[in-house]
Amino acid sequence: MKLEIILLGVLIRRPSTGYDLKKFMDTSGRFMRSNTQMSQVHRSLARMEERDWVWHAVESRPGAQDAKSYHVSPEGETVFLDRLTGPYQPPSRFEDPELMVRLSFSGFMCRDDVLRLLDTEIEARQAQVARFRNRDRSTDVASTLPYDEALAHTVLEWSHAKGAASIDAHIAACRLAAEPAGEPAATTVTTTTR
Repeated sequence: MKLEIILLGVLIRRPSTGYDLKKFMDTSGRFMRSNTQMSQVHRSLARMEERDWVWHAVESRPGAQDAKSYHVSPEGETVFLDRLTGPYQPPSRFEDPELMVRLSFSGFMCRDDVLRLLDTEIEARQAQVARFRNRDRSTDVASTLPYDEALAHTVLEWSHAKGAASIDAHIAACRLAAEPAGEPAATTVTTTTR
């Protein structure tokens, strides 16, 4: 998912400065997108402002440099929600963060959207397992360099077992997440302080 969409989600939760957004990307956000630089955050905010997705207010800070606090516009909210709840095309690798980014902002989705997202992911991963789990993993090596076929086979089988266990755990975790997502919501009260 593009950095702009992640930043919109964070800003919709709470208006923030560029510094606060970078801090988020270095902590929780690192699981959504790795190695985000401050310059990338600032460039994204500038593009988002040009598109009227966000606006900023200057916060005076005594004894420190003033800061821009970014807020999401109605246009930005629409862009974010359209992307969040739009069609989900599972990436070829389940480790890619697209699913987890969407689920990180699931509070902005309805239960049916979350269940549809999880169902799509589960179906795609089950199809992958059916197609690739028992594939021919032999390698045909025609090299003039020395090649330890036994070692290569051992490492390849270890890698396959690790990958199989990982995708099986991922599918099981998606199924577990779908169970509470399908239950009736507990009453939640959200308060806004201005």
